[in-house]
Amino acid sequence: MSERIETATFAGGCFWCMVRPFDTFPGIVKVLSGYTGGTVTAPTYEQVKSQTTGHTEAVKIWFDPSQVTYQQLVDLYWQQTDPTDDAGQFQDRGDNYRPVIFVNSAEQAATAAASKAALQDREQFDKPIVTKIQVVQPFFVAEERHQQFYKKNAERFEQEEAGGRADFIQQHWQNH
Repeated sequence: MSERIETATFAGGCFWCMVRPFDTFPGIVKVLSGYTGGTVTAPTYEQVKSQTTGHTEAVKIWFDPSQVTYQQLVDLYWQQTDPTDDAGQFQDRGDNYRPVIFVNSAEQAATAAASKAALQDREQFDKPIVTKIQVVQPFFVAEERHQQFYKKNAERFEQEEAGGRADFIQQHWQNH
């Protein structure tokens, strides 16, 4: 493992559904669910869910760049989301579920922007790619009950995945 660990932060709907794809990817050191992009310090799940804080549910990923590149993580991110829907993701509606790539360097910003442009140019979707790319903001770790949800609550996790995300991924990403 490299001595240099980097981070990536992605919002793509319910954070419960965003952890597993990254958590099981080679080169990932840690994935935490949390809240970012809002105006309240240390918000709670209930506050964020009320859509009054400006936060979105997100995952923060610590990765070893000698094993996985930021580009690979962005590519994986696209395949977990509907990049044409800025009003939420799948059954999760509202600003707190908006898709955002939060970048923490000029290099990450360039990679994310180029990836977004390439996705748009492929014309894989009938609508424009609306996922935002924004500078990383303070990340507040969610309550323990939300961490590693797919492991702790497998049955409920599968219900969430069946809310449209799994079908969308199958339909739009199986050949990409």
